[in-house]
Amino acid sequence: MENYAVFRMPSTINYGRNSFETLGKEAAERGKKALIVSDKIMEKLGYISEGRDYLTQAGIESAVYLGIESEPTDTYVQEALELFENEKCDVVISIGGGSCIDTAKAIAILATNGDYIGDYMGGNKIADKKPVPHIAVPTTAGTGSEATDVTIITNTSNDVKMMIKQPAFMPDAAIVDPLLTLSSPQHVTAATGVDALSHAVEAYISKRSHPMTDSMALSAMKLIVENIKAAYQNGENLEARECMALGSLQAGIAFSNSSVCLVHGMSRPIGALFHVPHGYSNAMLLPAVLEFSREYAVKRLADLGRIFSPESENLSDEEAADLAVNSVKKLCLDLNIPNLSGWGIDKEQFETAINKMASDALASGSPANNPRVPSQSEIEELYNVCYEYNFSAESNVG
Repeated sequence: MENYAVFRMPSTINYGRNSFETLGKEAAERGKKALIVSDKIMEKLGYISEGRDYLTQAGIESAVYLGIESEPTDTYVQEALELFENEKCDVVISIGGGSCIDTAKAIAILATNGDYIGDYMGGNKIADKKPVPHIAVPTTAGTGSEATDVTIITNTSNDVKMMIKQPAFMPDAAIVDPLLTLSSPQHVTAATGVDALSHAVEAYISKRSHPMTDSMALSAMKLIVENIKAAYQNGENLEARECMALGSLQAGIAFSNSSVCLVHGMSRPIGALFHVPHGYSNAMLLPAVLEFSREYAVKRLADLGRIFSPESENLSDEEAADLAVNSVKKLCLDLNIPNLSGWGIDKEQFETAINKMASDALASGSPANNPRVPSQSEIEELYNVCYEYNFSAESNVG
């Protein structure tokens, strides 16, 4: 390595079956009253009442915000922050998917540093005061947000997904209990699983990767590739769920310390303008972006190809890279991932938005980490390709 690298992760990670039971202990070490940030689905599944029971047993009071209904927005952040302050809470607990965790990250920062969450975008404002302790409890194997110093919040005034990355956004603790992922519906398992794979792959091919992130990314890719179909086909397969939860966690740690690339840069504007969940938009874009990037990441994609097909270890790097791209496409087919047209996005509205989406993608900075750095026009063309992308075609991208 020519330059030093920095590696950050939560100070505590409780991983494994029944680790949710440690919630009270972790909260008691950090505060006296918790705000649980979640949604009504988690409440119906019983996870909120279970979590509050663990807190009560540890002598921790709690209040609950269940207003999250979609991708995280500045509105959710403000509502939850007001509840946090009114209830005089001193610790935040997120239970749910990435939307819940990202919202809680913003609350933890604003509770001590103040101002509007968008002020922190692009490093314009640095969170220099210690944030409120945040314990993240993911219930999907996908975002990896429980182990990243990144939050993505939509600015509702201009429909821009604000990607904000600062060390202070890292949760204090992560509780990753694969038992909580058993409730994920099949389509969510598919989308979040490919999302996790995209995190691992982008962390590995990123220009900012380094040996520490490589080890996490390679392990995550192997766990996800070997278990995603089993988890999709049988949601009660706990061993597969466990491997997916670990793979998602490792992928989150990897990309938080190396960065994501073009997939995420293009994905955020789709989510902001057309309200496509983040996991789905990443999954829709991953094959096309890998086709676009292939020539500039042959050796790295070859490693992915050999994970998909260990018996093909004697293939050349070129052949193995092709195998990687084709295997990702087939995986999306097998998991019934739709293209943008299949999702139901109006073609005319999509074409009208392409210029803005490409500009927003570039402005996020993520495409600059891609092995092949795209121009504005190349991103616009990729959006066009992805709209009607054919996962079964030999090639879609020139």
